[in-house]
Amino acid sequence: MIYYFGLILAYAFFFSYLTVKLIIPRLIKVGITGQDLSKPNKPKIAEMGGIGIVIGFSIGVLLAIFFNTFLDFNFNLIFVLSALISIFILAFIGLVDDLLDIPQIIKAFLPLLAAIPLIAVKAAGSTIMYVPLIGVADFGVFYLFILIPIGITVSSNLTNMFAGFNGMEAGLGIVIVLTLAIVALHTKSVEAFILYISLFGALFGFLIHNKYPSKIFPGDIGTLIIGATIAVGAIIGNFESIAALLMCLYVIDFFIKLINKFPKTPGIIRNGKLYAPENRIRGLVHVPMIILNGINEQKLVFLFIIAQTIISIIVLFFFLKI
Repeated sequence: MIYYFGLILAYAFFFSYLTVKLIIPRLIKVGITGQDLSKPNKPKIAEMGGIGIVIGFSIGVLLAIFFNTFLDFNFNLIFVLSALISIFILAFIGLVDDLLDIPQIIKAFLPLLAAIPLIAVKAAGSTIMYVPLIGVADFGVFYLFILIPIGITVSSNLTNMFAGFNGMEAGLGIVIVLTLAIVALHTKSVEAFILYISLFGALFGFLIHNKYPSKIFPGDIGTLIIGATIAVGAIIGNFESIAALLMCLYVIDFFIKLINKFPKTPGIIRNGKLYAPENRIRGLVHVPMIILNGINEQKLVFLFIIAQTIISIIVLFFFLKI
């Protein structure tokens, strides 16, 4: 089984890396670009690199399905196919938004559609969920029609909002997905593990092109698939509360932006450093900018990846003890 997992990871990485490498010049040629606002000259960078993430992820999962069909790699195929449909719905929404710029209020609720396949399979399965400090609880239809849609919608929107710096989205996603893969392995949820290692490989392949200085941005198609996979894998693996705890940085960022009515203020570049506009905290990224009196983009991203790694270690420590 380790051999199968290794192939899934390798294929997801390779096809993501190759796809992104091939589409960068083509995206620039057709004008699908975005400005890198964290650079002094604000260069135009290829957008929609998430296409590579989706392809790499898809190849990984489809390879697992091939192993299940023709070899002795056993798992619940219905769960994986339902998860794939849900994730593809989110990826399609992200693709359309990148091309047509869907209004924010509509985009916020569109992910609800992605919950339908999971509601269908979970209705025939478990509606039990572990709640920290409370224990195991059966939420019944409330879990199916409220918690699943909310989980997918919130997760995909959070990963879409906490973004905007070279390597940030992929870097944080890699740490969270790896942590959840460990949880899936511990709980023997092969289906969730397949999703997470496929995305892990795809994100690594993408990050090679997206790290500072970035040659391509993920676009909404990239950020949405990260949040979608985090939520979907946790739902089919029945460790939703762990996934929620891992996303505390995203939640904090959301509430800071909510208080400030969601301003689009990533940072002001001066002398190679990023500063918070008007020296005010309007997003979580502005906290280190103010505390350190300016910080360069590489250190900012590294700081948040370290913070996410610490959170992941703490969550894993308590989870494994449980």
